[in-house]
Amino acid sequence: MASDGTGLRAARIAQEAGGLLERMRARRPHIHSITNLVANNFTANVLLAAGAVPSMTDARNEVAAFVARADALLVNVGTLDERQGESIEIAVEAANEAGRPWILDPVFVHFSPPRLAFARRLLDRRPAVLRGNAQELAALVSGEAAGQQAQGLDDEAVAGFAARQGATVARSGAVDLVTDGDARVRVANGHPYMAQVTAVGCAVTALMGGFLTVEKDAVAAVATTLAFAGVAGEIAAEKAAGPGTFQPLFLDAFNAIDAATLTERTRLS
Repeated sequence: MASDGTGLRAARIAQEAGGLLERMRARRPHIHSITNLVANNFTANVLLAAGAVPSMTDARNEVAAFVARADALLVNVGTLDERQGESIEIAVEAANEAGRPWILDPVFVHFSPPRLAFARRLLDRRPAVLRGNAQELAALVSGEAAGQQAQGLDDEAVAGFAARQGATVARSGAVDLVTDGDARVRVANGHPYMAQVTAVGCAVTALMGGFLTVEKDAVAAVATTLAFAGVAGEIAAEKAAGPGTFQPLFLDAFNAIDAATLTERTRLS
């Protein structure tokens, strides 16, 4: 059960969500994303619709320049190969040198020992945010790629991982959990169609970089991002006939949601 302090913090974040959205849009943050092959186009479109500016290159000879000039970096290992791995190493070094926040999305690390080993090495480079499902996070903690049968991390274990890592961790699920090891904020917004369209989660994780640009409280930035995406999913689903029609409506909703709507519909606890 959430403590009174955590409940008050969640209420404050919910009340300030609309204002944070306005600040992010006014800043138009530049988010550089190194992501998986199936997510590139959709990630760029989500960032644009939400009010951010995307760049997507993972070319080794230019990625450092892009990251140094960006406001935040996403690293997504969903279709990792040796070439991209080298680019990620360069990008993370550039982000750390420039003092830019970066986010690790450890997609499917619980299925691939080499991918898991690479992602665990990246943890030593201190991402500001980790976002994954319960099985992915469990693999990062244990070092074991146990596949779909892996037992996921519960709330206590996620909070402990965040505290040890010195990062904000977002565990995705029917209700998302965001924790820095101290506060625990749950985000109840969303719709099942969001899990039926490729790259929704990847794109939303990239958008966290936009909110991190204008909000130093990473728990607030991440929880607001997840609420924003969840509200967009709810609005899109009201008109969608299924996952196929949901996708463009989802983009439209990101573009159309105003501060008042986000504050009114955000459900945090």
